[in-house]
Amino acid sequence: MKIAMIGHKRIPSREGGVEVVVEALAVRMAQQGHDVTVYNRRGKHVSGGKTVDTKEYKGVKIKRIPTFESSKLNAIVYSVIASFLALFGRYDVIHFHAEGPCSMLWLPHMLGIRTVATIHGLDWQRAKWGGFATRFLKFGEKTAAKYADELIVLSEGTKEYFMETYGRKTIFLPNGVDEHEYAEPQIIKEKYGLDKDKYILFLARIVPEKGLHYLIEAFSKTDADIKLVIAGGVSHSDEYAEKIKKMAEDSRIIFTGFVEDRELWELFYNCRLYVLPSDVEGMPLTLLEAMNCGCECLVSDIETTKSVVGEYGYTFRKGDVSDLKEKIEEILKSPKTDKSEQLAYIRKNYSWDEITRRTLEIYKR
Repeated sequence: MKIAMIGHKRIPSREGGVEVVVEALAVRMAQQGHDVTVYNRRGKHVSGGKTVDTKEYKGVKIKRIPTFESSKLNAIVYSVIASFLALFGRYDVIHFHAEGPCSMLWLPHMLGIRTVATIHGLDWQRAKWGGFATRFLKFGEKTAAKYADELIVLSEGTKEYFMETYGRKTIFLPNGVDEHEYAEPQIIKEKYGLDKDKYILFLARIVPEKGLHYLIEAFSKTDADIKLVIAGGVSHSDEYAEKIKKMAEDSRIIFTGFVEDRELWELFYNCRLYVLPSDVEGMPLTLLEAMNCGCECLVSDIETTKSVVGEYGYTFRKGDVSDLKEKIEEILKSPKTDKSEQLAYIRKNYSWDEITRRTLEIYKR
């Protein structure tokens, strides 16, 4: 098939979950002989990582779309230009990712081009967006519900939302993970003085909806002889990042900034506990990756994280700093549990190869 993907920022990149998903699917589809083109946005890495500008990546064709650096205009301008250019690509299917870019899905639909949309989360719920951006995201959501030939969602809760709100049937298809070899603490020991099981890890973008402020407040109230590592870049949330820096006066707290490659996997494999205290999530890839590395995981009790950890992780009441503190102390005092069943559960239910196969089946329909 001839396939186009629109909606991410750039691949290869770990700027966010959408980028990881698009890369994982596109590369595997290209390896199977499909003609895959992705529409990258021009510009710098929003979270501080390196940007790779290339016309081809592992068999995937890349077209670069000019847009504004402004967070308010970036997705809108990109979506309009990418969608218009894709009309001339003679694609069998155009796959739109995320609510904002779905605002242009009506255009190929009206011209008889088959479209698939993946809603990675209800983005209008995220605290960083203002009134105009929220309305734009909701418009994208409604457009996808009305016009997409097939609509993919990443959680059962989002599936119920689309049925209750729009009467639209959707397909639940989660994200996946790749397997990585264990990485001993070399880079992280040299750069930050970190040893195995001697730190708690928060690894995500530093934005309000990830709930990092709850974790810093809870951790600061403990007297545990352990560090808190905050690994992640800032994405259109400079004011929040300043607030976080002011909160983190505890000498046990370490900021690494954006991490990738071996440093990322060292942090996952060697942490004592991974914490994701989010208020809002779509399908948290970093949580899947943490579980796939054998981490003990503590998450807020929202549906999208609770359903991922299942019986293999811990939850606390969303936004409840006291409960979060108690759970951290309780886990640190207990011996680490055997993770063989957790690893088997993740690798059975969240395989990128299987998810790619199922996505291609959706295209063929």
